[in-house]
Amino acid sequence: MAEKREYARREPRGAAEGAVIGRNAVRELLRSGRDIDKIFAKRGEREGSITELLAIAKKRGIPTVDVDGAKLDAMSGGANHQGIVAIASACEYGTLDDIFENASRRGETPLIAIADGVTDPQNLGALMRCVDCAGAHGLIIPKRHSAGVTPAVTKSSAGAVEHVTVVRVTNLADTVAELQKRGVWVFAAEAGGKPYYECDFRSPTAIIFGSEGDGVSRLLREKSDFTVSIPMYGRVNSLNVSCAAAVLLTEASRQQRTGLR
Repeated sequence: MAEKREYARREPRGAAEGAVIGRNAVRELLRSGRDIDKIFAKRGEREGSITELLAIAKKRGIPTVDVDGAKLDAMSGGANHQGIVAIASACEYGTLDDIFENASRRGETPLIAIADGVTDPQNLGALMRCVDCAGAHGLIIPKRHSAGVTPAVTKSSAGAVEHVTVVRVTNLADTVAELQKRGVWVFAAEAGGKPYYECDFRSPTAIIFGSEGDGVSRLLREKSDFTVSIPMYGRVNSLNVSCAAAVLLTEASRQQRTGLR
């Protein structure tokens, strides 16, 4: 129980949500095996213990970020951070196998959402809510250039985090290729594609949703089997990622459940 108290203690007032502050606390967090979104370390020369902690993080595939001292001061709410702060995940991440098992257990055709570069916690939380409401079987996010499942994301999901299998992967392009090997058709949600109401989502389906700024990356667009679009008739040329997900995932779910296009 002592180890759990060490890394799970409440962060100081003003600290970043999910922050685990200081060398000993980060060490115990790493020992616990709990999922970690990122580790932030002070830029510049480092003493031995921080170097050791970052080496452990690298071995486990945990993203590390070099920042200045002021950033760490803000993240730690004035607590003594000793040059390192970790952000612990608010959920336990799953695997691709877990997603397929979800579909199999429910006797349903796999329906998967992929978030490409969604860095805003509120957007990711709202996307997670769409995944649950549509009855999709999982959400895939990258380890880098993406929000992780932090307390802010959990709050924005309005409870959906408790019901959605989230898989965090090192390389989205490799994951898309793996899904295709498993018989999943991959759609990139981007402008210039086929209108969603003309697409066939009745087979195993994954839909990639990009960030509002950059959309789906060029590499993932090229690797996708199809591009699907939501026609825009107003003056704004795109929907928020969670709004787009609500439209596309519910249509895909309708087709899979009714067998009708």
